[in-house]
Amino acid sequence: MRRKLLTGVLVLGLVGGLSAPAAAAETWTPANNLEGACVTLQAFNGTSSLGYVFKDSVGYGFTGTASKAEPFRFEATQLGRYLLRDHTGAPPYQSMLGWIWAGDSYGDRADWTVSSGSSGNYKLVSTSTGQQMGSYLGGLGAGSATMKLTAATGCAAIPDIATGVSGTPSPAVDSSGKLVGWIDAHAHITAGEAFGGSMHCGDAWASGGAPVALAGCASHSTLGWGALLEAIIAGTDPINSSEQGWPTFTDWPQTDTMLHEASYFRSLERAWQSGQRVLNVLLVANRVICDLTLQHTSCDEMDQIRAQSTYLRNMQDYIDARSGGPGRGWFRLATTPSEVRAIAAQGKLAVTIGVENSEIFGCREIKDVAQCTTADIDKGLDELQAMGVSGFYPVHKFDNAFGGTRFDEGVTGAAINVGQLLSSGHWWQATSCTGPSDNEQPIVSDDLAKLLSLGVDLPAGTILPVYPSGKICNVRGLTALGKYLVQKMMDRGMIIHIDHMGVKTASAVLDLAEQRGYAGVTSVHTWADRALVNRVLGLGGFVASYAFAATDDGSGTPTFLDEWRANKALANGSKITGYGVGSDVNGLGPQAEPRLTAASSPLTYPFTALNGTTVTKQVWGTRTFDLNTDGVAQYGLYTDWITDLTNQAGSDKALLTKQLMSGAEAYVEMWEKARS
Repeated sequence: MRRKLLTGVLVLGLVGGLSAPAAAAETWTPANNLEGACVTLQAFNGTSSLGYVFKDSVGYGFTGTASKAEPFRFEATQLGRYLLRDHTGAPPYQSMLGWIWAGDSYGDRADWTVSSGSSGNYKLVSTSTGQQMGSYLGGLGAGSATMKLTAATGCAAIPDIATGVSGTPSPAVDSSGKLVGWIDAHAHITAGEAFGGSMHCGDAWASGGAPVALAGCASHSTLGWGALLEAIIAGTDPINSSEQGWPTFTDWPQTDTMLHEASYFRSLERAWQSGQRVLNVLLVANRVICDLTLQHTSCDEMDQIRAQSTYLRNMQDYIDARSGGPGRGWFRLATTPSEVRAIAAQGKLAVTIGVENSEIFGCREIKDVAQCTTADIDKGLDELQAMGVSGFYPVHKFDNAFGGTRFDEGVTGAAINVGQLLSSGHWWQATSCTGPSDNEQPIVSDDLAKLLSLGVDLPAGTILPVYPSGKICNVRGLTALGKYLVQKMMDRGMIIHIDHMGVKTASAVLDLAEQRGYAGVTSVHTWADRALVNRVLGLGGFVASYAFAATDDGSGTPTFLDEWRANKALANGSKITGYGVGSDVNGLGPQAEPRLTAASSPLTYPFTALNGTTVTKQVWGTRTFDLNTDGVAQYGLYTDWITDLTNQAGSDKALLTKQLMSGAEAYVEMWEKARS
């Protein structure tokens, strides 16, 4: 149906032959409906035809013979903007000499802003230079022509990624108005703009499509600074790092390539087509990590959050452009529960916005002195809500002006503790404790010493910390500023993420929420003591587990099924009506590896997704992904993972499927209660 409508647009008003109304009578509007169009271009100077555009040895010229006209494919690069490809796939670009030549890859000068006139003709203007396509010294180049577009054949294909999903999905809303679909409550799809913009290789979207968004990065190739940083963070091999992206993907994405893009929008689309209904995107920032990169924009954490907010909105516009125009895309930002419900009712993916960083509003503490005021908090909350942020993490990896963090453990913990020192001027401080606890720390300094040998400069005279053995807790709890922040978040109906808070801090936050009967609290990626998770459930809050493999994958991590069953068995476990997934994709956390039992009991392709669609293996360029051998190497495999998860649940399959497919509804109900 879309192709018929497009053809009608292209031939509308052309019955009268080659003539066009005088330019003065024209009104021009952005052309948003040309995605995928295969057309020829006939140039006009006013009412006089200059001929059809054809391809010559270097660039393009004009011919009076329609059969010699060059067919061009239009690929949207943003609303009203396009990359054109001739029949060889080459993109016409505006050269610095005035002519339009055939390029070999997308670039700023190959981007064309297109508007349609009231007569049916079009103007193509170089987005970079502002020069209009027309006649230049007898060839195609900078000029003032308008173009008649006529449907054609023989166009090159757009280099793209198919989702591998077909069939009619079950409704996203049931007869009682409840959402039917699963939720990823913790994802970082804006990582391409995080940490100063260069630490992460690749993007969830880019003008120019997959070849641009998923290209390799020289800085991340063998012994490049990006490869060395990924080796420290993820344990990857900095020497055997081929860095080949589109179209071969010989080295990434993998479950442990944490500094490479794993959530390209076509993979998100695959998950949505297979039953995902809510994606909670967390804008992520860390000043200390940003400072480790050799190339970056601002490392101020609020600047990083602002950049990602813009990136996310541009991503929605880009998906709209690739879908036919404003509002037509399946990826819709939602700032209220009612917007989530309205989006789901259209069968689209509701994308909510959160924030996860350590120095929110600049609220560091340096040697116990807060670096912000209550006025900064009020101003910051206003700014976040203006961005559409629904909730955030008051505390992340470092102690800050609001409270104490929950420690990471092992070598990762040692590395983050160095960052803690650089951020606050002091190491983590811990005491022995009973009951709920934070993660244990090395009682000797070997891990810290190894990290310092890599060249991290610490203040002169720094003494390495030694911690008690056994269960320990961060001595820092909720500060007066932290209490003020939490109360203001509750006043505004914002969601409070307690993961990453130390036990002492989280307990105080939950005390405040219980005093108010406030349901807007969450634990969504297995980063809180289970006693705190039980209290979240008691409040009517929302719980999700990190997207570990369904059963043991040999990585030493928990399994999703064990986590779900343990939470279900809590005293308040009966209050779980819907359950969520926390992928942490692009968030410096590993993704699930293949189950150890995948060879003996594999997920069989094609399979039926939880919403009834049929799913085949997804292909990126020349690489085919298989959950059984690749694990969740990229986001499209969450479609496979969640189906495999329910298949591995045994007698719990029906209940787990019901709770996962009620996850979006449970999250929205929690949010509605918080705002009521």
